[in-house]
Amino acid sequence: MSIIRPFQGIRPRQDLASSIAALPYDVYNSEEARRIVRANPLSFLKIDRAETLLPEDTDVYSPEVYRTARNTLDAMIEDGSFLQDATACYYIYALTMNGRTQTGLVGCASIDDYVNGVILKHENTLEAKEQDRICHVDACSAQTGPIFLAYRPSRTIRDLLEEVRQTSTLYDFTSDDGIRHQVWKIADRAYIDKISHLFAKIPHLYIADGHHRAASAVKVGLKRRAEDAGFSGKEEYNYFLSVLFSADELHIYDYNRVVIDRNGCTFEKFLDKIEDRFQIEKLGAQACHPAKKGEFGMYSGGVWYRLRAGQKLFAGDPVRDLDVSVLQDQILAPVFGIQDPKTDSRIRFIGGIRGLGALEEAADSSGGIAFSMYPTSMEELLAVADAGRLMPPKSTWFEPKLRSGLFIHRF
Repeated sequence: MSIIRPFQGIRPRQDLASSIAALPYDVYNSEEARRIVRANPLSFLKIDRAETLLPEDTDVYSPEVYRTARNTLDAMIEDGSFLQDATACYYIYALTMNGRTQTGLVGCASIDDYVNGVILKHENTLEAKEQDRICHVDACSAQTGPIFLAYRPSRTIRDLLEEVRQTSTLYDFTSDDGIRHQVWKIADRAYIDKISHLFAKIPHLYIADGHHRAASAVKVGLKRRAEDAGFSGKEEYNYFLSVLFSADELHIYDYNRVVIDRNGCTFEKFLDKIEDRFQIEKLGAQACHPAKKGEFGMYSGGVWYRLRAGQKLFAGDPVRDLDVSVLQDQILAPVFGIQDPKTDSRIRFIGGIRGLGALEEAADSSGGIAFSMYPTSMEELLAVADAGRLMPPKSTWFEPKLRSGLFIHRF
């Protein structure tokens, strides 16, 4: 069963929501974050990336950064920029992008469900990124960025959320990138109990995005347990801020690759090395976005190609059959010597939301080779997680991104 519970949300004053809401902290580098905060002093990035309020030579991982995050959050609560609901509530958060809406339930998931495998992941985490968010969560005594969770579709849950959506919104605004954000509050005890009961029937939840935030929230919770002589299991630190979406409403974009160093291999020699495993079709200047699983676009020197993987490369394994795995196992590792794409400096990853022009530009500027991917499907993600396996890095790119700052869970 999945334990989901309501919480006393700390959230923006209604007239400030659109100004405070910000993309996740890891979408930007420090310079970009500083630029945004200068342009919009209310941006939640000044809490999620508190170095933006400190001198430019500040170490982004210094204790002063995390103290500044805590002090800024406290000050915004004190001055009324943030309000806290008087009772524990659920919230509905709907995002509409290009005419497609995904509707999520905002609540708190259990760190025990994460530890015991009720909440399943599909990616490894990096210790340095974890440590940053551990320090941030611990210093703020709050989770400020929601974890993006998915669950297998439930008609009953869908109907209940749709019923709530017929009521008045708490927030309704369109961000600069054209995405509409709508929020409803669920304070009625009967609705709250019904929602909790319905999720208790769901055997597994899946981390779609936010693996580092989830791992960090769990580790802070476990740390607080160890320090709390009166631990009962009901404390707020035993739960972490989440937005839960039905898997069939989510959209995964392609996550494309650019190899900027050919490992001494000429393009002609490269083609010779892969022709026994891939059908190669030269397209010319026409950009290639793969139309189906097993297809890859390839670009080099102003020319696009279509690669079709041979059926013998697919053996029924949920991880090895992913297109990102086929590219890694059949091209990146054996031909270019890229054994660990997480750490190899010769590979770049470009989200499909940026378009194929960004791939061409990256390949042209480096003299490298670009590969456009067919997106990983939600069913593939669920199958990998159900099998207790992990995907290669940069396998999924979810859009639209959840905004930070609309909901804060404090403990």
